[in-house]
Amino acid sequence: MCTSPIGRPREFDAEAALEKAMAVFWAQGYEGASLTDLTEAMGISRKSLYAAYGNKEDLFRKALQRYELGPGAYVADALRAPTAREVAMAFLAGSARANTLPGLPAGCLGVQGALATGETGRVARDVLAAWRAGGQGLLRDRFRQAVAEGDLPSDADPEKIARYVMTIANGVAVQAAGGATCEELQQVADAALRNWPPA
Repeated sequence: MCTSPIGRPREFDAEAALEKAMAVFWAQGYEGASLTDLTEAMGISRKSLYAAYGNKEDLFRKALQRYELGPGAYVADALRAPTAREVAMAFLAGSARANTLPGLPAGCLGVQGALATGETGRVARDVLAAWRAGGQGLLRDRFRQAVAEGDLPSDADPEKIARYVMTIANGVAVQAAGGATCEELQQVADAALRNWPPA
């Protein structure tokens, strides 16, 4: 006779479930993603969600970390490029690719996750603003290094260059969400880099 254990929690793949939560937040934003949407996509109960990930805000933070290590991994890769111009090129090319990945929502979780939120989405908006500022800070520090090494002119402003690159990348995300293709976005990135300061 076959019996099933009573009271045993259902096993699930926490990483696969987090990947699904990331896609829900990416497609619907923080406020638009209801707990029902999240639990259905993840294939778990609310109780399991709270036990494994904490509340919705905690889950969102974990999903953003997952995004950073997955589709957003191009940022870390770009920062390792040998010259400042190649950093910017890799950053913008990576943005164009990540924002148009087949089978995933168009655009960027970090840009669209909380652009238009009410009071209940304030935490997500603040988390994403800090996340984007952190990315810009990484670019700024890399460009400061480029000035110190003579790869950028001594009078170049690393903060302004980082903001420029980040602004283009954020625009790429918005355009991707509107249906622009990777090739079209790469053309934008190429055009933006024509203004790159000479060494």
